[in-house]
Order: sequence, then structure tokens, then C-alpha cells
Amino acid sequence: MSPTAVLVSYRLGGPDGVSIEAGKWGWALEQMGFAVRTVAGEGQAHVVLPGLRMEATEPPGTAELAAALDDADLAVVENLCSLPLNGAASAMVAEALRGRRAVIHHHDLPWQREAFAGHPPPPDDPQWAHVTINELSRRQLAERGISANTIHNRFHGHGHAGDRDGSRHHLGVGPEGRLLLHPVRAVPRKGVPAALALAEALGATYWLLGPTEEGYGAELEPLLAAAEVGVVRGTHDLSLVDCYAACDAVAFPSSWEGFGNPVVESAVHRRPLAIRRYPVAAELERFGFRWFSADDPGPLGCWLARPDTGLLDHNQAVARRHFSLEELPDRISALFEQQGWTGW
Repeated sequence: MSPTAVLVSYRLGGPDGVSIEAGKWGWALEQMGFAVRTVAGEGQAHVVLPGLRMEATEPPGTAELAAALDDADLAVVENLCSLPLNGAASAMVAEALRGRRAVIHHHDLPWQREAFAGHPPPPDDPQWAHVTINELSRRQLAERGISANTIHNRFHGHGHAGDRDGSRHHLGVGPEGRLLLHPVRAVPRKGVPAALALAEALGATYWLLGPTEEGYGAELEPLLAAAEVGVVRGTHDLSLVDCYAACDAVAFPSSWEGFGNPVVESAVHRRPLAIRRYPVAAELERFGFRWFSADDPGPLGCWLARPDTGLLDHNQAVARRHFSLEELPDRISALFEQQGWTGW
């Protein structure tokens, strides 16, 4: 009988980075022989417990949480015990997993967000393995007495080419027009004004891919209404592969990201990236990526006028060498061996 792994989070199955990476861990665990079940406060999950939602006013019942977790040979907690977006739920999940094998998968930490700067470190237990998605977070946890391992986010390195012409036609963008993709949710830290300014400087249609969250709509709508270029919003039911195929360049002027998936996605899908070097970006840049500055449109404009495929070849090779999804099961297996977790 296969061992059972339960992935638990505030939300799963959506377009946010935590959900996307949790899906990859679920795939990797299945490759390792686990039967995988998902538990979340909202979204697409096998078990939905509304008390786990970020904005829930009451935590889940003790009995229903126990029923969701009790038969798990392994629990993987995706950011729910990392970022205190529902403190009561986080505490209940931590208590339910005391003394049990669990991976506490940290995508963000409290002090990395201004709103939670005064919160204590995440909970710890001798039976748990802490995993961060960047070295900065691993070092910051070590400074607070918690040992962790870094497993960077992983990506399909050999995806099929998207439908550029068909996707642009679907969006109403002509074959000669420039299209700047901003593949993020619309929240303050994602740098929408900077990405929009870059699109205007390049004479490109601005494409904001994700939904509006965190009450940002009141600030966002006037920005987009005043834009001097065309604006496209949402996926228009296109796949992520087709979104990258349709665009000419990618904007990513975030002030903070726990990782920043578009950094690698743009490389995999052979699109130039204009970025602001948020703290973790410096760590990723050391792998060898070559980027443009989101605050200096001139060099990217010159590249778009005379594209150099050598840049795209280089970045794609870096992504494949260091961030391949196919290596994730081996990385997780090595983590389990380090923890002495055998006999599933």
C-alpha cells in the first residue's frame, strides 16, 4: 500500500506561486510512490476546510482537521505555518503535526513582509524538516535557531512551443505590435506602475496576467485607465505557455518575491526579462541569468529592434541546468534521507 502525503495550505489550485509550486511537489511525491491528497481553505483541493482560508474568522474544527490529517504518513505544509495570514489556523495545524513527519515548506517568512515584521519565527519540532525556496530565507531561519534546507522552485525545461500567432490574434494584438507581459497578480509589491511605464516607453501593449488582490483595485483602476498604451488583462483562457509565446518581453519590477517564477519561466520560454533586482533576484542572478533593467527601457528597446538569440539561448540553458523539474523527486528523496525518514 502506498504511503500517503497530504499537502496543506491556505489555498491550492490557483495561479499564485504557492499553489503552483505545491502542485509540482505533489507531482514529485507521486513519482516517489506516495498517494497524494490536498487540504486547503479554498481553491481546488481534495478536502476544503474554510477555516484554513487566509481571511477566515474562525479556524477549522479540531475534529475535521484531524480527519484531514490523521492518516498522513507525511504532511507538507505550504506556507501555512510560514506567513501568519490566519494565525489560529497555523497554530492548529502545527499542533496537529507535533511529533509527526512533516515538511514545513516556506515560501515567505513573517519579517519579509512589512505587515508581519514583528511576528515570531515559524513553529518548529524535532520531527519536522524545514525547506526554503531561497538561500536568504534559509540563512534568516538559521539566525533564529531553525535549521532548513533550500530547494529552489523547479520548472519544465523542455515544454512545447506555444501558439504565438493564434494567441496574439485571440488577444487582438497585431503581428507587428509589441506586447509586454506582466505575469503577476495585481498587488502593491508587484510594481504595476513601473511595468506600465516600461510598456509606455517601449510603445508596447501592457498585459497584466493575474487577478487583483489585497484591495489593490482602487489604486490599479485609475492607473490603467490613464495608460497611454493598450491594456490587456487576464489570461483570456490561454495557457501559460501560450502567454509567453504571445509576448515579446516580460516585465517583473517587483519589490519583493520569495522566489519569482517569471525569472525562470521567461528563460525557459525564451523571452527577454526586464526586472528590478529584489533581494532574492540577486541570488538567482548568480546562476548566470542575463536580464534588462525595468527602470531603463533603452537597452531592452534596442534588443527588441534587433533581437540577439544568443541571450535567449544562454538564459534557457541556465534554467535547464539549475532549475529542472525532473530533478525535484531526487532532491526531495535526498532531504528524506538526511532526515532519516525511511520505512514509509
